[in-house]
Amino acid sequence: MKPVLIVGAGPVGAVCALALQQQGVAAQVLEAQPEDARVDTRTLALSHGSRQILERLGVWARLDGVTPIDRIHISQRGALGVARLSAEEVNVPALGYVLPYASLTAVLKRVLADAGIAVDYGVAVTRIESGSEMASLHAADGRVHAAPLVAVADGGRGEAAPKPKLERDYDQMAVVCEVQTELPHANQAFERFTPEGPAALLPKGDRYALVWTASREDAERIAALPDDAFLAALYRHFGGRQGLFLQASPRKTFPLKLAWTGSEAAARVVRIGNAAQTLHPVAGQGFNIGLRDAWELASLCGDTAAREIGSAAMLAAYTRGRRADVFGGLGFTDFLVRTFSNDIGLLRHARGLGLLALETLPPLKTFVARRMMFGARG
Repeated sequence: MKPVLIVGAGPVGAVCALALQQQGVAAQVLEAQPEDARVDTRTLALSHGSRQILERLGVWARLDGVTPIDRIHISQRGALGVARLSAEEVNVPALGYVLPYASLTAVLKRVLADAGIAVDYGVAVTRIESGSEMASLHAADGRVHAAPLVAVADGGRGEAAPKPKLERDYDQMAVVCEVQTELPHANQAFERFTPEGPAALLPKGDRYALVWTASREDAERIAALPDDAFLAALYRHFGGRQGLFLQASPRKTFPLKLAWTGSEAAARVVRIGNAAQTLHPVAGQGFNIGLRDAWELASLCGDTAAREIGSAAMLAAYTRGRRADVFGGLGFTDFLVRTFSNDIGLLRHARGLGLLALETLPPLKTFVARRMMFGARG
């Protein structure tokens, strides 16, 4: 049997390839970027559930620069209501983990090589054609690759990416950088809701990774501020729970939106990760849902007879199995953004009551924490 073809060698594609091999299913990965492409400087927030996936694949123990999140402090600016989540309360080693994207991709590249999984770099896919028995990938270099199943994990960047079925532009951008605070982070993360959008501080090494959400115009202005003015503005926006903000790395911005394309692509073709759905970064759901996409697809392939891998029945079962987790994540993040990113009086009071309930009702706290760690499987 021909190997499953995976388009995209990022974390979702790499995890899919490794999980398929663990299930006894051969995989081959095609990546548009050259092998020596510039290192991505993003920061990742991994859930406890994602750690479990990486542990099962032998990846977790090889990672460096991982900072655990032991506690999360949730509040809204200018209104009552605070909620605190802790790893101890839900009996896990940590609620989540923060690490550089480059660290994860470098380790995954080595693990793929050690596992003997073929990765062809610099292969841009220009067209995917479905068939009853095989799907065909047409590459920019003229080569054609055929497989009984193609998993598109290129983040939706490919030339053949379809238009999303559901799309919402939040008219927001995220300003991201690293900041040094006066007080040590003690492995506590903050999610601070404001009328302009949420601001998150994630412990990373001895610093914090900052995600500051604002309107497009404000985000560009904030990012361009000199360091002293930026740090002062951040203190006014976030408050003094960590003391003064002392240093900041260069700022970057990226637009925020919701986009759902769905996993169904065509016969013998399935989309996973950001190629299937893109979420607002609030609550850190998107990347973790993508890893669960990869893991669940590989698990289903392992449970399917070899001749049925990539069949319409198998892909329909995959879509049904992922629906609750994906739509739960989409709905949860969209609800948070739309409910908290305003200054409507009644909603402000309702938000305060909601945070109070989360703080005082252990079953609700456990439900929310497990949902953030494991998705619908929690």
